Amino acid sequence: MDKIALSALDLAPIKKGEHTASALARTVKIARHVEKLDFKRIWMAEHHNMEYIASSATSLLIQHIASNTSSIRVGSGGIMLPNHAPLVIAEQFGTLETLFPGRIDLGLGRAPGTDQLTAMALRRNNLNTAFQFPQEVKDLQRYFSADNYDAKVRAFPGEGLDIPLYILGSSTDSAYLAASLGLPYAFATHFAPAQFASASMIYHQNFVPSNALEKPYFISCVNVIAADSTEEANFLATSFYNLFAGIVTNTRRPLSEPTQEVIYKGIPAIEQAVQSMASCAFIGDGTKILPEIEKFVNDHKVDEIMATSYIFDNEKCLHSLSLLKEILT
Repeated sequence: MDKIALSALDLAPIKKGEHTASALARTVKIARHVEKLDFKRIWMAEHHNMEYIASSATSLLIQHIASNTSSIRVGSGGIMLPNHAPLVIAEQFGTLETLFPGRIDLGLGRAPGTDQLTAMALRRNNLNTAFQFPQEVKDLQRYFSADNYDAKVRAFPGEGLDIPLYILGSSTDSAYLAASLGLPYAFATHFAPAQFASASMIYHQNFVPSNALEKPYFISCVNVIAADSTEEANFLATSFYNLFAGIVTNTRRPLSEPTQEVIYKGIPAIEQAVQSMASCAFIGDGTKILPEIEKFVNDHKVDEIMATSYIFDNEKCLHSLSLLKEILT
């Protein structure tokens, strides 16, 4: 397990009683903490029209985090490419790579990162852009290529820069695309684990080597709530479960304090839905979590664990990430 890469995902969630500035400051604190722990990277994700998520302007947040750290890779998990013109993303990430050379990742997703009405506002009624995702990934590759020098449309800055692309997904469609393009693949196991096993198999079986990558590289983003005891971890995890219940019932709430029992206890439909979303969460002390992660990594050929920790208490969240590093080394 000491060979498994370890990274973090943070959406800058706004907690109960907190404001946006506090959420962004906490993301900086998490980034600095995992940098000291020698995590490989920290990613932010693009979401829109979500009152309690502060990472909507993802490129700007990446710049802010990179400015407040010194060595850790910083990137998107991901940029929802159908919301943007590929040329604009090439210019933005070309600028980021110029400012922070060798530290910027560009993870790309095809989902809108929001509801359909907001997607229409973002895409100006052109909802067919998701179907253009494979071509737009190739467009980005062309803009970053040094061979694009004689094209009529070029990305400045961006052209000729080595900015690694990652395909993100929560279904098997993305697995086929990442494999065919020979790109690293990151799966959203932290909220959509249903097709995870199938996607891993498809990606590994269909991978075609490319100039970017000789062999498959598979990242799984998972929820991790580690504590000094499994009893404490289970208590802290109620904040995470209650947050997911809000997503399931479309009654989103800020991340709140732990509760003695989950707020949806005794409602079977919600219990089942939350358990399904959280089926790949690792919750407990080191003795419990280590064998679970070892089996998970080996069964699914995972090269990198990307952890996200929905823990209300800031210090306990940092401690969870420290324990994860300790467990896996």
